[in-house]
Amino acid sequence: MSQIYLRLRGVGMTFEGQIGAPDGLKSWLPRVFRRNTASPGRYHVEALKNISLDIGHGERVGLIGLNGAGKSTLLKVLAGIYPPTSGTVERRGHVCPMFEFATGFEMNQSGWDNIRIRALLLGMPRAEIEAKIEEIGAFTELGEFLSYPVRTYSSGMFIRLAFAVSTSINPEILLLDEVMGAGDIQFAEKARKRMSEFMEQGKILVFSSHNMEQLSTLCERTIWLEKGQIAADGPTREIMALYHSANGAAVLA
Repeated sequence: MSQIYLRLRGVGMTFEGQIGAPDGLKSWLPRVFRRNTASPGRYHVEALKNISLDIGHGERVGLIGLNGAGKSTLLKVLAGIYPPTSGTVERRGHVCPMFEFATGFEMNQSGWDNIRIRALLLGMPRAEIEAKIEEIGAFTELGEFLSYPVRTYSSGMFIRLAFAVSTSINPEILLLDEVMGAGDIQFAEKARKRMSEFMEQGKILVFSSHNMEQLSTLCERTIWLEKGQIAADGPTREIMALYHSANGAAVLA
């Protein structure tokens, strides 16, 4: 079997465009991002800068950083949602991103219908969907709500449904963005157990979170992002100690 991996070399991600409303984006964007623009009313945001890393078969990697550090952008580059503006990305293995939870849902259809639709979009054969649909439905613990249109669902219910379907296809590379932080304690424990089972099969997990307890439980390696760059990369507990020391109260905010 060929090895599963993610490989980035010199990856940069820049967003450019016109700031529309004078009292909207224009008023706050320069304060949030470093700005490098020659013309008024335009923005130039370097969300990622010269990112090089390798994530190999069987690794569980956490992503930490303050809001705006580039964690979600990096996940979207890894998933292939954002093509990088510089550098190269190599992927070997079936990638399943667990974010943008409304994507792939038909809001007027039931939970059952959306299990089928989402599973098809993720590449699961129809016969396999029908064989697994009861198991997937049971995992969500949504009960009778699976017969309701998903437009009636809370964000936590969306996450349960998306998580249950996406992890039922046994993807080789799973990308998570704060998914474990949603829902009640009982479901979070089920999600952690399923992640453990997933990782025992030698796949890749990349998990972005502010929840240090979950990261230390799930991830052996952690990458700390700061202003779009890798500030540190290493064993989770060591990186967390550096991160807390550097950011102090900001980490807890």
